[in-house]
Amino acid sequence: MYKKILVPLDGSKTAEVVLAHAKALAYSEGAEIALLNVAANPAQEFAFEDPAIAGYSVAEQEQKAATYMSKVCDEIKAAGFKVSCHLREGSPANTILKVSEELGVDAIAMATHGRNWPATWLIGSVAERVVRHSKVPVLMIRANES
Repeated sequence: MYKKILVPLDGSKTAEVVLAHAKALAYSEGAEIALLNVAANPAQEFAFEDPAIAGYSVAEQEQKAATYMSKVCDEIKAAGFKVSCHLREGSPANTILKVSEELGVDAIAMATHGRNWPATWLIGSVAERVVRHSKVPVLMIRANES
C-alpha cells in the first residue's frame, strides 16, 4: 500500500521523533523513506540591509542542512532501509506538499509540537497546513515536550 513515505525533518530532535514510526511503517510495507529538509531563507530579513550577510547566511544554512541530512540518511541506510534525501528552500508547508507530489509519495510522516489552539492560531502550524492540503495520508506523531 505504501511504497514511498515522505519524512520532513528540520534538524531538531522534536522532528526526529517521527523516524522510529516511519521506519516501522517502511519496514512493514517494504517502502522507501524520502527524507526532506526545507530550509527557510533567514537571509530575507537581511537582504535589503546588507546583501553580503544574506549570501553568507544562506550558504551557512545550506551547509548545515546538507551535513545534517547526510548524517541522518547514512544512519537509516546503515539500518537497511531504502532512503533518499532531499534539500529544498522555501516555505516549509508549501514545499513539503510540492515535494510530496513531485516524488509521488504514498504518505507523509511528520512530528508535531502539539501546541494548543491559541498558539497554533497565532503562529500557524506547518503540520496543520500539510494535513489540511495533502492529497495523501499524513501520519502525525506528537513529540513529547520535555
